[in-house]
Amino acid sequence: MKGTTHLAIGCAIGAVACAYYPFSLNNAALYMSVAGLSALSADLDGPSILSRKISKLSKWLRNAMLGAGLLLIAGLAYQLVVPGRFDPAYAACAVSALLLGLVARQGAIRNALVNLVGGVLLYYGASKGYTWLVGLGAFVVWVPWLKHRGMTHTLWALISWGAIGWGLEQQSGIDGVTAVAVAGYASHLLADTMTPSGVKWLYPLYKKSIKLH
Repeated sequence: MKGTTHLAIGCAIGAVACAYYPFSLNNAALYMSVAGLSALSADLDGPSILSRKISKLSKWLRNAMLGAGLLLIAGLAYQLVVPGRFDPAYAACAVSALLLGLVARQGAIRNALVNLVGGVLLYYGASKGYTWLVGLGAFVVWVPWLKHRGMTHTLWALISWGAIGWGLEQQSGIDGVTAVAVAGYASHLLADTMTPSGVKWLYPLYKKSIKLH
């Protein structure tokens, strides 16, 4: 399944969450960010969420996503140095945007940059006691070097991602974050299950791919 299709499904999930839960711009930004990242995070083990054939549109999308992520991260850095300014919802949006921009790229340098982001998340989460951020950092550090459609495409990864979403929901106080995270990640696995290669949902306990044609 193409990364752009996964992203479209994630955006649809985010839009449903915006309509279902009490609306505010802050909540909507968080739902869309979490849904988009959740729908694509399983492919952090892959080469790129966009087509390997680099078109002008692909280049523009990659640069736009990375640029937006860097701008949001600059704002997050400002929050971190000003006491009392840290907003977990904004932090999640900023990190999601940056990771989406990096996932859109490919190669060992991309993987190294993703690892660097994961390391920063791990360090800051551990220093502040933010368990969900530690979990996200560990996920981001680990998965870029895995075989594609391996451990990230399993039930265990879905449960772990749901736990990260639950931690963010508890800290941000915004209802529905866990549901959006789980729905986004599950949508990726279900979509890939309907491809010829299928998904090894129970790997390594059951090593055969499960397919729904």
